[in-house]
Amino acid sequence: MSVLDGDRRSPDVSVLVPVLNEGEHIRDTVASMLSQQLDDLTFELVFADGRSEDDTKAILQEIARQDRRVVVVDNPDRTTAIGLNTCLRNARGRYVARMDAHSYFPPRYLAAGIERLQRGDDVVWVAGPVLPRGTGRWSRRVGLALGTRLGMGGSQKWEPNGHAVAPGTPPPEFELDTGVFAGVWERSTLERLGGWDDGWPVNQDSELAARVREQGGRIVCLPEMAAEYLPRDDLRKLWRQYWRFGYYRAKTNARHPGSLRPSHLLAPGLVLTALAAVWSPWPLRRLARVGMGVYAGALAAETAHLAERESPEVAAGMPAVFATLHVSWGLGFLAGLARFGGLAGLAQTLSRG
Repeated sequence: MSVLDGDRRSPDVSVLVPVLNEGEHIRDTVASMLSQQLDDLTFELVFADGRSEDDTKAILQEIARQDRRVVVVDNPDRTTAIGLNTCLRNARGRYVARMDAHSYFPPRYLAAGIERLQRGDDVVWVAGPVLPRGTGRWSRRVGLALGTRLGMGGSQKWEPNGHAVAPGTPPPEFELDTGVFAGVWERSTLERLGGWDDGWPVNQDSELAARVREQGGRIVCLPEMAAEYLPRDDLRKLWRQYWRFGYYRAKTNARHPGSLRPSHLLAPGLVLTALAAVWSPWPLRRLARVGMGVYAGALAAETAHLAERESPEVAAGMPAVFATLHVSWGLGFLAGLARFGGLAGLAQTLSRG
């Protein structure tokens, strides 16, 4: 269905969804997105298909023929940032939201985000926490890891409530830095910013968030907008995913000095410590081995806690998951630092730490 059809009135909200090879669960994803509750407002779902090699596009086109709220456009470049910008060019709503095909959003996700934007302060981006929910053997473990302090790297986007509140008290909104997942904006905000940067195949939300904050905009997280995220169910795929996360986080740091949190330096610090524990002069090697011992102790403590909460069988694979998250991200970041530079950004982060 073309977005240029003149017999449809413009929706109030356009939801942007880049997709690639999502045929296995795209029907469930679309059904969940179409269940958004917006009272008197209308919305459309704009899917940018990145030349899927499975039946994703055929399924989306079938749904679009049955439901005029679904629009399908092509994304021949295949990357997420270009897909989002393609969706944005085809969007017709005053408000724009990003949703992910690997996530499930609460029914009032759009409504809550729009209501918050309409309050008229400096908030230009409203998002929700990420609730990792694994269903497979390894994705369940990854979900558990990302729900711990050791696994989530200090980002508040993984926090359901942001911070502790009194029992029975609704959790308040809280500020986010460049660690943001999805969200809702006024379309004019994204157009003024030029959309997502095509040079960021991943980490494009963090790069965009850095530009928002540099221009004085605020990003807030509403606990009621918490979305369920489906982690990778394969350690090799998880390694590649987090290596790329680290690599492009380094690029974001180079473009936007000061966008790193001190906690971002823990994973590359772990990699450097491990190398120093093997290849360095003895005094430094001894300190590095102590550091690796502390890390091993942290893994053991978190694994023991999860064994009590879950099961020994599930907990047995947790050290491999934590190590994959930390080492792949850390190596990716160091590779990105070598490729893009960014020592000024590191200096700013270290001065804050």
